Amino acid sequence: MIKLALGLVALSLTTSAALGEDMVVATPDALKWGPAPPSLPKGAQMAVLSGDPSGNGPYMIRSKLPAGYQVPAHNHPTVQNVTVISGTSNVGMGDKLDETKGEPVKAGGFFQMPKGMHHYVWFSEDTILQSNGIGPAGITYINPADDPRKTN
Repeated sequence: MIKLALGLVALSLTTSAALGEDMVVATPDALKWGPAPPSLPKGAQMAVLSGDPSGNGPYMIRSKLPAGYQVPAHNHPTVQNVTVISGTSNVGMGDKLDETKGEPVKAGGFFQMPKGMHHYVWFSEDTILQSNGIGPAGITYINPADDPRKTN
């Protein structure tokens, strides 16, 4: 389940006190990458930057997606905010992945998926995304046969 898998992805963080609150600093070399949860097709890696995607509250994660990686049409139970850190994310709306209808979002670009919006993504080059939202995070595939949890 995505909640358990994302909760198990560990991250080394340096913290210090600042005005009575903890400051979180995560340098790229300190990120602890692990396999993405089984709710995503195999081949992706993730690192949790802050929060707990499986819990109630804000979270932030990074995802490494290899060239050729695809996530078929799906939706999320909460708003997804995505920034492309490197590479290109191709994103389209609808009930079936169609590479002729998507829009490329290059490094530095941003897209937001409202709760429940049917969409899909694919990657023509190695890409790193940063996603944040309010948990618990989740994914529901439009076509149940596309759900990798059901094919394992």
